[in-house]
Amino acid sequence: MRLVPARRHLSASRWQQQQQHSSARRSLPVHLACTTESAGQVDTNMADLGTTEPEHLLRGLRHLQECGGDEEAGGPPGTDRPSGGRGERVSAAEEEPWRRSRLPEAVRPRHYDLNVAVHMDNFTFSGDVGIDVECLKATRFIVLHADRLEVSSVAVTAKRPGGGAIRVQRHFAFPANQMLVLVLHRELRASRTYRLDVTFEAAIEDELLGFFRSSYGLGGQRRYLAVTQFSPTHARKAFPCFDEPAFKATFSLSLRHHARYTSLSNMPALDAAAAAGEDGWTTRRFARTPPMSTYYLAWAVCDFASRETSTEGGVTIRLLARPDAIASGAGDYALHITKRLLSFYQDFFKVAYALPKLDLLAVPKHPYAAMENWGLSIFVEQKILLDAQVSSASYQMELTMVVVHEICHQWFGDLVTPLWWEDVWLKEGFAHYFEYVGTDFLFPKWNMEKQRFLTDVLHEVMLLDGLSSSHPISQEVRDAADIDRVFDWIAYKKGAALIRMLANVMGQRLFRKGLNDYLLSHMYGNAARDDLWKKMSEVILCRVQAMRSEGRDIDVGAVMDRWTLQMGYPVVTVSKNPAGQLATRYISVSQEHFLYGQDGGRGNSSFQWQVPLTVAVGNGSRVSSETLIWIHNKTETHVMSEMDDKTWLLGNINQTGYFRVNYDLQNWKLLIEQLHADPQVISVANRAGLIDDAFNLARAGYLPQGVPLQLMAYLPEEASFLPWHAASRALYQLDKLLDRTDDYNLFSDYVLKQVATRYHQMGWPSNAVNGEGGVLQAAYQTEELQRELIMLACSFGNKQCHRQAVAYISDWISSNKNRIPPNIRDVVYCTGVSLMDEDVWEFIWMKFHSSNAVSEKKILLEALTCSDNAFLLNRLLNLSLTSELVAEQDAIDVIIHVGRNPRGRNLAWRFFRDKWDVLDARYGEALFMNSKLITGVTEFLNTEKELDELNEFIRSSGEGAGPAMPRALEIVKGNVRWHRLHRRHFYQWLRKGPAPVRRSPPGDVSLAA
Repeated sequence: MRLVPARRHLSASRWQQQQQHSSARRSLPVHLACTTESAGQVDTNMADLGTTEPEHLLRGLRHLQECGGDEEAGGPPGTDRPSGGRGERVSAAEEEPWRRSRLPEAVRPRHYDLNVAVHMDNFTFSGDVGIDVECLKATRFIVLHADRLEVSSVAVTAKRPGGGAIRVQRHFAFPANQMLVLVLHRELRASRTYRLDVTFEAAIEDELLGFFRSSYGLGGQRRYLAVTQFSPTHARKAFPCFDEPAFKATFSLSLRHHARYTSLSNMPALDAAAAAGEDGWTTRRFARTPPMSTYYLAWAVCDFASRETSTEGGVTIRLLARPDAIASGAGDYALHITKRLLSFYQDFFKVAYALPKLDLLAVPKHPYAAMENWGLSIFVEQKILLDAQVSSASYQMELTMVVVHEICHQWFGDLVTPLWWEDVWLKEGFAHYFEYVGTDFLFPKWNMEKQRFLTDVLHEVMLLDGLSSSHPISQEVRDAADIDRVFDWIAYKKGAALIRMLANVMGQRLFRKGLNDYLLSHMYGNAARDDLWKKMSEVILCRVQAMRSEGRDIDVGAVMDRWTLQMGYPVVTVSKNPAGQLATRYISVSQEHFLYGQDGGRGNSSFQWQVPLTVAVGNGSRVSSETLIWIHNKTETHVMSEMDDKTWLLGNINQTGYFRVNYDLQNWKLLIEQLHADPQVISVANRAGLIDDAFNLARAGYLPQGVPLQLMAYLPEEASFLPWHAASRALYQLDKLLDRTDDYNLFSDYVLKQVATRYHQMGWPSNAVNGEGGVLQAAYQTEELQRELIMLACSFGNKQCHRQAVAYISDWISSNKNRIPPNIRDVVYCTGVSLMDEDVWEFIWMKFHSSNAVSEKKILLEALTCSDNAFLLNRLLNLSLTSELVAEQDAIDVIIHVGRNPRGRNLAWRFFRDKWDVLDARYGEALFMNSKLITGVTEFLNTEKELDELNEFIRSSGEGAGPAMPRALEIVKGNVRWHRLHRRHFYQWLRKGPAPVRRSPPGDVSLAA
């Protein structure tokens, strides 16, 4: 581990030394009435006022000011006349700041003393919070957040020698903005500090946000735990607070609960668990946190077991989970890689981890894969517990990347927090990018950042960002409903793709220096995108001469604002010898907004990007080094050397840029000939990119349908995993468009023809157990390719694949020993359930309930959705809403996977509509889950009838479901349009079959359908 300079290390760790705890609980004086008779009359008139008529409250307040007092000065009522009395005009915004969606900035919190008593017997909690606030601007109102809390008392006190209580004339809730309003008898004075004390109570909900409960079974008993999920706006459900990212403060927390439970929070406990009192309860106090946003505060009360380790720097790392999971060693893998990751990130960012400990908590249910609370990251069990005996390499890879993501957030998110939700990609984009960088550190042979990033991030998000319903990654956020909507794949995956593009333009050394400066400048604070651009531009200026010679001396803000403030991305068209007018050494480059469903080229004509286009020239045996060309205009002409009639052009080398590349048809023909003759001349990343670009350009109408199909015909010669993975993603998209058409066999036969040779060469894996180190082998890419080919072969009907899958299932049933290799169990289970009888379905259902391995339960449940039996699919859909049988987060996957089954698509679509009220009540507030459900159920609808049904559903029920519904409508319209415009040409090409690929004279182009 590289040592961190002392100054920076001390700066990062100074908060570890602040082990302050909250003072003893004090009584909370409440002043609610004026002492005069007239004021008493006004208070009586105000008694029925709530949130609907605050203007009456203001009229009453102006009357009440006649009997005001200066409690802060310690004098009797009436000794000081408050400002804002008769004759003064106060603006509506100042009079009613609770009507604005954002908190006023007149006061800011500096510290919270929070005490919470947790009643697990009746699932309620109660507490009191003391908030030290600084007044920045004189005000008579304190406005903060509270949601679903029963507030019993409030008090305000001046924090200065001789200070006293500030009379609270009235407090009330304003549910429309989830706010708690305190109306004071007199103004707070600027530059002074005050103490706000509030007592409250609420229920520990059975939903997945705020402070919620969960349960698990052990030894035939049901055990309960309670845990928090505050991001993005749900801390207000657990205690009154200033619940916006910029209102950072320190926190001192104490938790009181029955002694049979343990508790944990962001910071270490100040002392060992206190002995239980006579009532059987205990209180645990936690160290003071660094300044942090409310949504990163976290706590849990549970009876979990734990294992721990520590870093060389003394940071304690614990993993807590169900006792049986800890005993089986299911948490050991995550604990091991977390220790390595803390050292990796400290070395990469040159900033020390800021806290003395990091807990990883595995819970049975959670709205997301994980949450990066500072010092207490919470994971759903499926994303952190690993059983090496039954888990596949792909499952281990996914789990690894979730852990890598959350540990990165300890810097990007916790330490430096986006100023407001419009720039949430500043934390989520970085964490998603570093999923691949950090995983490469752990397992270099996986080659994640240069390969899997392309198919799993770049290609996937470009599908979404090519829709007219997309949005910029930096988007205006005004109210609470908008906040949840920014947590989508545009923020995560497009953010990651743009960060990767910037890193490649700047070079890794300068990129890392810029990140270091950004983190050091904003640690314990907030930042916006301009702060990042500023630091990146500063490091470029330090090497401006060298950067200029390489074409990389860019104004980062000017370049990146085009990519972050505009939706979508360009398609860059590269043409050689345009119209035969220019010499061979010139190329023409144009850019336009790429959109699906616009018949190839009618996006937003005002959109324009500064595009870092890398270009290379190749022929049958070699490819030139890349040249960087900055594209600033709609159309440009550039000089290229080493070019003649037989050379081809290749753009976006290794797919480091966030755009698609199109070519003239002759260049496409030359590239296809190259792939058939010797694919290795083109890099593996660009082979995958050509497949993805060709399929999506054809789907959007920029290319004839025959181009991607002719290109794909080279796959029997392809020996690398990544191009096959890109091809399978494209083929599955087409499969769901075609799987209910009369000519479907033409398509499935085409796929099987491409797969057959390589499938038979690779064969099936042995059933050797893949231990913790198994995926470290050089054979990882080979294993993934083998799995991909088996999946394609079984999915599209290869008879030998079907026989092998059935044999595996039959052996399992007869011997009660599962000899199926873990890496292909999901494929075998699904194939067996689809081909075999109802008894097999019941067998898999039984195994689902008896298995304790979370990875195994997941694929068993998904296998049940593969049945061809409509009765069984309907039964499963209905059982999915029974939380005792299927976890809430897993029910979404059941519905989606039934919808992916051609035999179940109509069933899932009908079930979704019939149960919408139930589903929306369960998942509606967690919009990310709701969006996943809506997209998953609707994305493969493709008939006019289904489009009409979707329109009717949106009109009658779905208008409040956020942006997922308009996006779903656009996708289904696109599916219907593709059938109308392209299906006939697509099948015509398949009937004719791919022509033999040969070297042809220029102009001999026959790629059109």
